[in-house]
Amino acid sequence: MAAAEAVEEMRNRVVLGEFGVRNVHTTDFPGNYSGYDDAWDQDRFEKNFRVDVVHMDENSLEFDMVGIDAAIANAFRRILLAEVPTMAVEKVLVYNNTSIVQDEILAHRLGLIPIHADPRLFEYRNQGDEEGTEIDTLQFRLKVRCTRNPQAAKDSSDPNELYVNHKVYTRHMTWVPLGNQADVFPEGTIRPVHDDILIAQLRPGQEIDLLMHCVKGIGKDHAKFSPVATASYRLLPDITLLKPVEGEAAEELSRCFSPGVIEVQEVQEHCSALIYGIAED
Repeated sequence: MAAAEAVEEMRNRVVLGEFGVRNVHTTDFPGNYSGYDDAWDQDRFEKNFRVDVVHMDENSLEFDMVGIDAAIANAFRRILLAEVPTMAVEKVLVYNNTSIVQDEILAHRLGLIPIHADPRLFEYRNQGDEEGTEIDTLQFRLKVRCTRNPQAAKDSSDPNELYVNHKVYTRHMTWVPLGNQADVFPEGTIRPVHDDILIAQLRPGQEIDLLMHCVKGIGKDHAKFSPVATASYRLLPDITLLKPVEGEAAEELSRCFSPGVIEVQEVQEHCSALIYGIAED
């Protein structure tokens, strides 16, 4: 019986012990354990695998994948980083740049600005194509000139009062439709994801005037095409206590974990800790 329990633990649990982590390797392949049929079965995989969405909003997504090996979870992470296509600035045509930011640095900053556009509606640009078309290119114009504010107080030293357009933000980027894009995409759908990203700072007389071409790409080719700022995974814990914990020790134990992981309940006139795992294997 003990041997069977040990095998089940090796098959289903990564154990954090006193001197290290055990069972981190994959063991679910045929012949690894006597008496277990670990041959791949799609029906069994579909029955055991599920995805539970924990949190989702416009900027983040957290979900649990239950019933798969850690290597598969890591594969999802790598796919998100390197294989999901997006649109990003690829070419910058600088007509005038008198700011202190060099053309090359400015182009690099523009390339990292996330673009709100559905990449499924565009084709990859063919290698060697110099001119983009409406099916593979988005075009943005950025033209900002800094001037003095004639209404500013004479004793003011605040740049926000002294100057007009001294900060260049992504909200200054204007989409310039190519071909029939104005008919295909409703107004406001093609834009930077955030309109408050600071691109450069100017002083009176300085100006930035340029044209940007956005193309479809994947993070494996360049990090600017990665659709996520970060993607990570962790193993969901299943906490098991080997003996009861009571009194002050229970309170101290609960403070060692994030809120909600360890619950302390009053039993009669004592405090004892009821421990439960917040996740499933």
